[in-house]
Amino acid sequence: MAKRSVATMALPLFLSIFISIFLISITCFQEERSIYLVLLEGNGVAFHEGLCDGDSSRIDPNSEASKARANHLLASHDLLLQSTLDKGGYNKLHSFKHIINGFSVHTTPSKAKKLKGVPGVKLVAKDRGAKKMTTYTPDFLNLPKGIWAEEGGVKNAGEGVVIGFVDTGINPHHPSFAYNPLHPFNSSPSPFRGECQSGPMFPDTSCTGKIVSARYFSAGVEAATTLNASVDFLSPFDADGHGSHVASIAAGNAGVPVVVNGLFYGRSSGMAPRARIAVYKAVYPTAGTEADVIAAIDQAVMDGVDIINLSIGPNEPPEDTLTFLGLFEISLLFARKAGVFVVEAAGNKGPAPSSVMSFSPWSVSVGACNTDRKYHASLHLGNSQTIDGVGLSGPSLLALFKLVLAKDAMKTNGTFPRTPEYIEECQHPEALDPKIVLGSVVICNFSAGFSNGTSTLAAIVDTTKALGFEGFILAANPTYGDYVGQPIPFAISGILIPRVADAQVLLQYYEEHTKRDERGTAIEFGAVAAVGEGRIASFTGRSPVVSRFSSRGPNIIDKDKDPADVLKPDVLAPGHQIWGAWSPMSVTAPELRGDNFAIISGTSMAVPHVAGIAALIKQYNPSWDPSMIASAITTTSTKYDNLGELIMAEGYGINTLYPSTPFDYGAGIVNPNWARDPGLVLPSGFADYIRFLCSVPNVDKGKVNATTGEQCHNPFDYPFNLNLPSVTISALRGSASVRRTVMNVGNYTETYIGSVLPPNGTIVNLCPTLFTISPQGKQELEIKLTVIQPTQNFSFGQIVLIGNLNHIVRITLSVLPVSVH
Repeated sequence: MAKRSVATMALPLFLSIFISIFLISITCFQEERSIYLVLLEGNGVAFHEGLCDGDSSRIDPNSEASKARANHLLASHDLLLQSTLDKGGYNKLHSFKHIINGFSVHTTPSKAKKLKGVPGVKLVAKDRGAKKMTTYTPDFLNLPKGIWAEEGGVKNAGEGVVIGFVDTGINPHHPSFAYNPLHPFNSSPSPFRGECQSGPMFPDTSCTGKIVSARYFSAGVEAATTLNASVDFLSPFDADGHGSHVASIAAGNAGVPVVVNGLFYGRSSGMAPRARIAVYKAVYPTAGTEADVIAAIDQAVMDGVDIINLSIGPNEPPEDTLTFLGLFEISLLFARKAGVFVVEAAGNKGPAPSSVMSFSPWSVSVGACNTDRKYHASLHLGNSQTIDGVGLSGPSLLALFKLVLAKDAMKTNGTFPRTPEYIEECQHPEALDPKIVLGSVVICNFSAGFSNGTSTLAAIVDTTKALGFEGFILAANPTYGDYVGQPIPFAISGILIPRVADAQVLLQYYEEHTKRDERGTAIEFGAVAAVGEGRIASFTGRSPVVSRFSSRGPNIIDKDKDPADVLKPDVLAPGHQIWGAWSPMSVTAPELRGDNFAIISGTSMAVPHVAGIAALIKQYNPSWDPSMIASAITTTSTKYDNLGELIMAEGYGINTLYPSTPFDYGAGIVNPNWARDPGLVLPSGFADYIRFLCSVPNVDKGKVNATTGEQCHNPFDYPFNLNLPSVTISALRGSASVRRTVMNVGNYTETYIGSVLPPNGTIVNLCPTLFTISPQGKQELEIKLTVIQPTQNFSFGQIVLIGNLNHIVRITLSVLPVSVH
């Protein structure tokens, strides 16, 4: 909040009101000002004749000649404005002096039009603005006006709840995790008890209140491999960035400025910005082991966390047992038994079916989707064509520059290998002729190195800086097809062209304007291009859309991918192009090195959204157990997008969409404001999960006893009778009766009426369809499903319970009708 001046605060009330009205009456008759960018003739300091040989990296900005040129430009800008516009009619904001010659000015449209007619003015363009958008997802999920407001605003959201993050550690120096002594926490989180383990890059002072505990687990990884002491710190410090990113999404402080490469992108906030953070580092840049992860989960439960966030975990199903009986899943079962809400990543193996990597009904599996925020980058060609691309990059000086294909700039007498990374991927500056590429926009190809992961964008950026490119392009290669480009912030102008069709348009234009000799060597470069502004977001289009990488159902019970009677993923949350805190070391993502924030994608990013939302629900309903929180989140989710249509999902091809199903989105996109007060929940406990395990087809009951310590005395008739907030039947033959029990968690007696949308090939009868339920009361529902037409694939439906106090409860139905008998 902005501070009012002392003078204004001292004014009598009537005088303040009078001045306000007077100022409003005047401004009503004035043009509204905007920011305009003005480009002038003449070079900036870096390219001014006599100061350099054309290589801007060799300019000394503190030299007397450079200072003289800069002062001359500054004076010329001021003189142009003073001689063209009336005093008081404008406010110059910046003078661009080093790489371009121009300025930005805050003025009216009519005065901007006047500037366009001044000799020496090349361009006047209106600034399109940069909306505050980081972390945009609280607004996308409507938290500020919803559950945050209900819990006392952002300054109280998540108070008293501890989220444990089993991940790559945390960057304790980041402002997202700073403790503000002017806004102390209300009390110590009880009964939490942790420890702050110090070590390299993680001093004793790292746990100051926001971070209440920090531990690391390395015995497994130290046994499995040789660690690199320069990056694999034996401390809770995050050298990777992943753990810091995840923690900030769930519980990062509110209102943290996000600045990358000098540009302010907005202010960040976690879903539950007043929740406490407990860190359990179990994955290292070099490697990670399931043993360390399970040890971390075990310790987190012992410490007393309320929620465990698992954005990491095994990447394959167990080899020699049912998915539900793997030790990782069993550790989560006991976390649930201890009253800890566990939320996991669905996995990043989509869009293949049965690719989900979170299996058990006692944890919540989260798929990833986009938001309506999109960054649009563009490449402008000399023939007036524009090609869309990806990249958070500033424009290349508002002008067109020579376009050069990297392999046409290769040194002919170099001793380097003639491999793709040298001749076309811009990985090694020594392979390119600096006289050709200096001041040019260089086309680098997506080739073998990028396909196998040995080449990096960071190397392209380094080459660009070393040789003085004006900008770079990473163009798709027909040999390798379209690739997925992410909007990575670049400190220099650059753009990714991930579609082969667009790359071919670019290369056709290039070849048409490039002269070659009889040997095919480029001898004249006539093509020109400019990288456009790529850092401005738009907030239009369809959302949410299930992300391509998000793992899909149906859930599986074994490595042979036999389907399970449990819906996965459970729910959908934003996980595509999400801003979050980062570690400047960025060991595994060199293109983000030095940045304090990063925009990345994955179901890893979707998980902390749900973890933070669970913290808000826990704060509002402290007596709820994990199954009640899970039920509230899923039964209040929606399967419709912002256009009022069924959520779509990305397919294998770039920009391909198909109508999604619950195997893509689970119950739907999470709605935290409805989840806080769901009306009804479907609770289940540890004994119910044992009954479920004992009812899984072909289960070894001795193994259930061995892994859980419990006997199979009272299994369910079928595993689908576990009291989940969904019904999944992987092989329905004839008919089946399914039972569900709902509990009223509201404060008032409510009457519900039920309706059914049956899956194709079935009829579904619900009994009762009308019932009245008192607070804390329970009601059993019988759901009879009968096959009327066998199908080859699963079909989907839902049961909807609508209460007279405006509660709406949805139970998703997923059924494979196999036979009528």
